[in-house]
Amino acid sequence: MEQPTFDPGLTQQFAGPLSRVINKDGSFNVLRRGGSWRDVHPYLFLINMPWLAFFAVIFCAFLVVNTIFALSYFSLSPGQLQGADATAEMSRFWKTFFFSAHTLTTVGYGNVAPSGLTANILSALEAMFGLIGFALATGLLFGRVSKPSARLGFSDRIVMAPYQGGTSMQFRVVNLRHNALMELDANVMLMTVEGKMGSMNRKYQVLKLERKQVFFLPLTWTIVHPIDSESPLYGKTPQELELLQAEILILIKGFDDTFSQTVHAQYSYRYDEMVWGARFEPAFGVDSSGRLVLDVDQVGHHARLQAAGQ
Repeated sequence: MEQPTFDPGLTQQFAGPLSRVINKDGSFNVLRRGGSWRDVHPYLFLINMPWLAFFAVIFCAFLVVNTIFALSYFSLSPGQLQGADATAEMSRFWKTFFFSAHTLTTVGYGNVAPSGLTANILSALEAMFGLIGFALATGLLFGRVSKPSARLGFSDRIVMAPYQGGTSMQFRVVNLRHNALMELDANVMLMTVEGKMGSMNRKYQVLKLERKQVFFLPLTWTIVHPIDSESPLYGKTPQELELLQAEILILIKGFDDTFSQTVHAQYSYRYDEMVWGARFEPAFGVDSSGRLVLDVDQVGHHARLQAAGQ
């Protein structure tokens, strides 16, 4: 019996060959265009950007603010700032720049001090701006560090392995972090491109799993889809899956005990990432003291069966 198809939110329309639906980093392969600056939420933008880019933004903001206030101090008459006179070692601008940095960070070494009314007003405004700015930067840093996220490792390949006298599709997941993940639930779909030339559509079918849920994930979890007569993969060959541009879409959610929140992870495998006639090798064992030892680097290791390729 053919399983019903549906659209999980990735569209059934086919406009041409697609590299993949879900990228290797778990993000969706969607390039957004249009919109305006009003649609950009600064907090979400700064929370979700890469760490290197985040620190670059903070550093650039620090330089820009210091430069603006330094130029403001530099435009004042020399008598407004005590100790800001130029010396052989340092120009007046650099003295005002570092005075701005000291004021912004509330360090205040005292080598330069405001004496005029205008300089005192500027330094007071900068100190207030520094307190607010660093409070925002600290909040953003805390938000990035405390943001719950799943760090699941997936096997590099899907294997088509023997299963209870038949065949199954299998892949492995492992928790790459040391926190406890509980009550994990997996949803797996097969995406194919079907139809005649000029009227092709993407088709999504949910794959039935041997075990859809596990309570804990201290070791590895081999997710198995039995390929029986009701499976959309039944009777399919590697060449047929290539023609269908087949892609296995995976969504896993679980409860993070550290943050007491639900976390999600997405992943996908394409037809060229399937190994036929193989079996996963054990990724954990028992040491001399009786403890289980997990090697996360072994999660994707597999061995081809002797009958493979014959």
